[in-house]
Amino acid sequence: MQDRMKLLAGVIFLAQLCSAQPTGRVNLTRPNIIYMLADDLGYGDLSAYQPQGKIRTPHIDRLAAQGMRFTDAHSPSGVCTPTRYALLTGRYPWRSLLPVGVLRGYSRPLIEADRPTVASLLQSKGYQTAVIGKWHLGLGWTPRPEHLDSLQKPLYGIYDEMRPQHIDFSKEVSAGPNTVGFGYSYILPASLDMPPYAYLQDHRLIEPLTAYTSLHKPDTGFAGAFWREGLQAPSFDFHDVLPQFFRKAGDFLRAQVPSKPFFLYLPLPAPHTPWMPIHPWKEHSAAGEYGDFVEQLDNSVGQLLATLDSMGLRENTLVVFTSDNGPYWRNDYISKYGHRSAGPYRGMKGDAYEGGHRVPFIVRWPAQVQAGTVSHATTTLANLMMTIADITGINTRKYTPEDSYSILPVLQGKAELVPGQPAVVHHSSIGFYALRMGDWKLIEGLGSGGFTTPRQIKPIPGGAAIQLFNLRDDPGEQQDLALQQPAKVASLKKMLEKIRSSRVRVIDR
Repeated sequence: MQDRMKLLAGVIFLAQLCSAQPTGRVNLTRPNIIYMLADDLGYGDLSAYQPQGKIRTPHIDRLAAQGMRFTDAHSPSGVCTPTRYALLTGRYPWRSLLPVGVLRGYSRPLIEADRPTVASLLQSKGYQTAVIGKWHLGLGWTPRPEHLDSLQKPLYGIYDEMRPQHIDFSKEVSAGPNTVGFGYSYILPASLDMPPYAYLQDHRLIEPLTAYTSLHKPDTGFAGAFWREGLQAPSFDFHDVLPQFFRKAGDFLRAQVPSKPFFLYLPLPAPHTPWMPIHPWKEHSAAGEYGDFVEQLDNSVGQLLATLDSMGLRENTLVVFTSDNGPYWRNDYISKYGHRSAGPYRGMKGDAYEGGHRVPFIVRWPAQVQAGTVSHATTTLANLMMTIADITGINTRKYTPEDSYSILPVLQGKAELVPGQPAVVHHSSIGFYALRMGDWKLIEGLGSGGFTTPRQIKPIPGGAAIQLFNLRDDPGEQQDLALQQPAKVASLKKMLEKIRSSRVRVIDR
């Protein structure tokens, strides 16, 4: 009898243990979803993309080996704020209130109050949604009573950043991630080189802005350990921002329950300036502080994925790893370190050239994506919105933005190209439009349109005012064919204008 009781107790214990653990069941219409968005990470910074590079990224390489690696993926913009808008809304950023440029830490919200986002879409499907990391899409800072009239100025806080003396920092912000679909938020307002230097959790500053930092490393040319002067929380540590976001992300994962799917948007501050590697990553790479920061990022990604996998959630979790634009990596860095951060492509961050917007893009979803696959489909981060709508079975006009096309058939190996997508549009930091259609790429303007000099060249009489490249024959964009191919220029310009003027998706039939 005693042996039977012990056996029964053992069975009950095992049943309780199993019920407390994730089941690992796969729900193809409600997978867990994680977006990891690196900041200023180049196409050639991952060794999975450029084995001969000077930076080693074994953990992200392993992620690529476990899923699908895209070779022709693009950020909609060459700089960060516009890309973040497109990633969350599925709309090209030039359709927003800020068609050119980036916001700052005291800027007002860029995402319109009634605009559907991937977060609100997933929230409507019962997901636990969270954003942890660099927001950089503006916040509804509360003005002091005596400055309420400042908000009546047209686009105050969009083109003209709010003045910090106008803001009541003791108040909760009225708009931000928690009003566009995120149930939980733990964010840095903008980039790590832009004040205010502080964290907000669910729209409230964790600490008052009672400290101040002076301009740091102004002689680096906006690189290295550079940051701007401004207000700061007293305990804010620049070196600890990347680790802190990963700690919070790990906490979020461990708090999840098997019965409810989750969406974690993790926009990271690295390797954007300031380059702040910590021990043991200092002097760890062969590409200076920048390479060290990338390798630290890689290690942190590996730790987060290990946490996810240890919970039995790998099969039922779609993980996306990508970057918001190309790298800030000048020619003198290429010469100094022998590392091409943009890989074989021309240009860097901000540019209309490929180096400004061709980004690493990796998707792991064991239940649906075959491991070790490579896709050459041309895609853009704006496509993530319709992809998630497709996965979750939402087929309504509300969640069908103008510029998003589902890549699910590509992920499943059912299509080589993105169905229905006629072309992809890129936008440079100073407003050059570029259109990619098949092998051809058109750039409206002369020069890089971004950070590479010359950024803008005035056309000469009788010369071209536009650039045309065949990326199959000339991936480095060295041979401008605009004068030799007037018919191709005309057809691409026609498509660009069709997309720009349309308020609904242009479908390639």
